[in-house]
Amino acid sequence: MYKIINILERTWNKYIIAPMKKKAFASCGKNVRLGRDFEMYGAGNIIMGDDISINEHALFMCTRAKIIIKNHVMFGPNVTVITGSHRTDLIGRYMTSIGNDEKLPENDQDIIFEGDNWIGTGATILKGVTIGEGAIIAAGAIVTKDVPEYSVVGGIPAKVIKMRFNEMELIEHKKKLKTSNIF
Repeated sequence: MYKIINILERTWNKYIIAPMKKKAFASCGKNVRLGRDFEMYGAGNIIMGDDISINEHALFMCTRAKIIIKNHVMFGPNVTVITGSHRTDLIGRYMTSIGNDEKLPENDQDIIFEGDNWIGTGATILKGVTIGEGAIIAAGAIVTKDVPEYSVVGGIPAKVIKMRFNEMELIEHKKKLKTSNIF
């Protein structure tokens, strides 16, 4: 019985729910897959390139800033991407009473995924961050600062653990990508 329900849920998501969500994006490239229970707020500020896979239970929130995802990006399950925060500096005001229209520019900032990224399960990416080309975010990491290209970051807050390639390997990698027309 479980297998039948699972197949029905996946089919419903693939042919009904995901196409409707994709139409809500500012732009959506080819071969974009959205997992079940993918939630988004501010879909008109989300820009998707080609060959993107967002796994189940991911949450993307953007009210004023953009989420820009270039080509070839994989998101594991339960990934959270949030472009904003709340004002906490107004004396004599409860934070819950401060409206979105009262935010400062630094309260909402774009998040950019440069492409060829793998975002591990349960990772959280916060406002103003650029994830460099080829970078990997480890499972459970909380990313609060820019991530260098071709690095692997993890932890809370995320820090560089290692580089994916040494200098010679990176040159060869980029050369092969260029000749294969993947990018």
